Parts: sequence; C-alpha cells; structure tokens
Amino acid sequence: MQPYLVIITGESGAGKSTALRTFEDLDFLAIDNFPIRLLKSYLKEVSESKLTDKLAMVVDLRDPYFLEEFPKVYKDLRREYPTFELLYLTAKTEVLITRYNQTRRPHPLLREMGNIELAVMKEKELLSFLKDYATYIIETSNFTYHQLRSEIQRIFGRGKNLHKPFLHIISFGFKYGLPFEANYIFDVRALPNPYFVPDLKPLPGTDERIIRYLLSDTRTEKYLKGMEEFLRMVISFHLTEGRRYLAIGIGCTGGRHRSPAISQLLYQRLKEEFEDLEIGLTLRDIARED
Repeated sequence: MQPYLVIITGESGAGKSTALRTFEDLDFLAIDNFPIRLLKSYLKEVSESKLTDKLAMVVDLRDPYFLEEFPKVYKDLRREYPTFELLYLTAKTEVLITRYNQTRRPHPLLREMGNIELAVMKEKELLSFLKDYATYIIETSNFTYHQLRSEIQRIFGRGKNLHKPFLHIISFGFKYGLPFEANYIFDVRALPNPYFVPDLKPLPGTDERIIRYLLSDTRTEKYLKGMEEFLRMVISFHLTEGRRYLAIGIGCTGGRHRSPAISQLLYQRLKEEFEDLEIGLTLRDIARED
C-alpha cells in the first residue's frame, strides 16, 4: 500500500517546522531533514511494510545533494506515487530576516554568504524553481503560528476527502494585496458596488441582501457564467496534468462586499457541479474595516 505522501520544502524560517508538527497532529508520520538520496528507498520500505498510510517529510537545502537530485526524484515520485503532494513555504525577505534575528538560529547559508540578509536572498534565488513543481504554495509573512497551523489543517485535514483534487476559492481586496497562492485572479470591481448604498454598506458580502442586490444587475449573472465556463476548462486541464490543487482569487476593492458575494455564489454552484472535487472557500478580507 502506498502512503499518501507530502513533501514539505521551501525557505528557511518560512514555517516548515510548524508545518511538520501540524502534520504530526493530523496523524501523519512526520520526518524532518530527510536525505533526498535515500527518499525513494525509504518510501519503498514504507509501502512494503505498511508502516503508515500518511507520510510528511521535510526535504530542503540543509541536504547538500538537494538541489542536484530534486528534479529527478520529483519526476520519479510523480510517476510512482499518484497522490504525492509538494508543499512549498515562503515569506518576504524582510520577514525571514526578522525571524532569524529573533530566534538567533543559524541559517544554512550563513557561513557561505557572511550575513543573514545575503543568506536569505541567496536561498530564495536557489529555491525559486521549486515553485513550478509545488502543489501548494503558502506565503507565511502575515501568518501567526496558529494561523499557519490552521491553514495546514484546512488543506490537509480533510479526512476521507484528502485524496480528492482541491479547488480553493479566495475572496480578497485589491487594496490589501493579491493572494499569493492564487493560480488565477478574477476582478469583480466592474460590478455594482454595495458600498455606495447606505443600507447595504455595513453588511458583509455573505448577507442575502448584498447577493440579491448584485444579482439584480444582469452583468453579475453574465460574469458568473463566464467564470464557470473558464473554470470548467481550467479544472479539466489541471486534472489532465495530474495537478491536484488549484487556487483562484476573486477580488474587489476592499474585499468586504462584491468579492465575498461572488465567491460564495461560485462556491455553491461548483459544489453542485463537481462532486469529485473538494472545494474550499476563504473570505480573506471580509472582516477588515475600511
């Protein structure tokens, strides 16, 4: 029996240790700093011995053979383990520097580069190609310890649905930045804005009055149908390529009205249409004040 395998990698200080502890709490066998040259033989042993059905492993730059061996190992894993996932953790340069200054732990490239800023920047450069391989990318700059744990639990704590492909719908406000993990961005700022209707302004986008207001304009239904048609095509392409995670961002100005409403409508419609797809909804900025 092949285990459900998650490889955790990414930048030093971005939260890999927190992620691994969270996987352990989700009943994964969790292993840190595993040598990449031993990975395939170990996985074979795990499969044959039926040691576990869920395995999470951190493989990263601490291993001197990591960069050299990763592309071939990834290709082999993708062929031999259909449910294999790669989780990449990243954060802004200044955030990583601050975290290292606070913890005073040695960065793996500090000796080579001479100071922490150069070490962080060099690691980002060396690892940037991994983002193209990643099933999931989590940007942790604005996450607390507990928020990162919650994000890992939301993605990987899906019980019997863990092996289903996962579509993540994220509503957001452009004024607060794009969702880093989004593969595609939809801009709904052309739709009528409840912000300028006094009775609707205080309400969140999930309120039925906001949704009725938006649907009263024919442009909203046209936009929704266009998004559905595009996503049918994109989902098909991703599944054909063996990708099991797709994230879309739906944005308005502040993320309180239009984008949460449209995201919720799209979520409900896609849930009905794609029974073999696990769909998650995050209303990122709905609670922010103006």
